[in-house]
Amino acid sequence: MGAEVIASLAAVVARGLDRRAVRATPMGGGCVGTVALVHLDDGGAVVLKTGGDPAALACEAEMLRYLAAHTALPVPGVLYDEPGAVIMERIETEGALTAAAEAHAGALIAELHAVSAPEYGFHRATVIGGLPQPNPWRDRWLDFFRDHRLLYMAAEAHRAGQLPAAMAARVETLAGRLDRWLTEPDAPSLIHGDLWAGNVLCRRGRIAGFIDPAIAFADAEIELAFGTLFGTFGAPFFEACATHRPLRPGFFEERRDLYNLYPLLVHVRLFGGGYVNQVGRTLDRYGV
Repeated sequence: MGAEVIASLAAVVARGLDRRAVRATPMGGGCVGTVALVHLDDGGAVVLKTGGDPAALACEAEMLRYLAAHTALPVPGVLYDEPGAVIMERIETEGALTAAAEAHAGALIAELHAVSAPEYGFHRATVIGGLPQPNPWRDRWLDFFRDHRLLYMAAEAHRAGQLPAAMAARVETLAGRLDRWLTEPDAPSLIHGDLWAGNVLCRRGRIAGFIDPAIAFADAEIELAFGTLFGTFGAPFFEACATHRPLRPGFFEERRDLYNLYPLLVHVRLFGGGYVNQVGRTLDRYGV
C-alpha cells in the first residue's frame, strides 16, 4: 500500500480508536469496499474497510451490529464507523473448512434460523455483493421471493446489460409459477444471506466467524440452497442442521435449484458471462 493510502487509513484509526497505525496490508474480498489489516501501536490489529459506496459500508456495519445484538452468530464486532469507513475486530483464522467445521457451521446457522419475525423482509434495504437488496415487509414469502428477489434482480441484471431480454422474460414466467414448487414456510427465519466459503472463517476445525452478511427474514431454505451453490457445504453441515431444524422433504430434489436462481442472478448482475448460462439451465430444469 502506498504512503498516501496508509496515511488515510491511519487517520481513520486515530479518529475512531485513538490509536496509531503502525502498518497496513491489503486483504482479499472487498465487494463493498477496500479491505486492509491494520496493525496498531499496542500490538493489536483491526480490519478496516474504506472506499466504495458509503451507504453500503454503513449498511454492512448496521447488519453486523444487528447480528451481534440479536443472535449468537459469531461475527466481527464493529468498533467504529464513519461515512466511507468501518473498523471491525480482526478474527483469527487457521485452517480450511473441515468436516468438523462444517458441522459447527450447521449448528450455528440452524440457531440463526430460529430467530423469527412477524413478516418477511427487514426494517431496511440491505446489500449483497455491494448491490442493493430491497426488503419491504410482506406477509407472504412467495410474494416476497417473487417480487423482491427474482423479478427485482432479473430486472437489475437486464438494465445493466448482463441478462438478455428473452432470459429476463423466462425468469418472469417462472416467478409467476412459484406455487408449483414452493409453499409458505411455517415462519420467517433470519438468514445471513451470503453463505459461501469466502464469508466463512475457520480456526482449528471450528467456525471463527461469518462476515459480509446480506440479512433478511426469509425462508431458511434459500440460505441452505446457497450453501451448496459453490460447493461450500456438504453432508456434515446438513446433518448438523437437521439435528436442530429438520429439512422439509423435497428440498434437494425440487426447491434447492429454484432458490439458487436468486444468487445466480446476483452473479449475472455483477459478472455476466457464464452465470447467464447457469440461469438458463435452471430455467430449463423448471420447464420455462
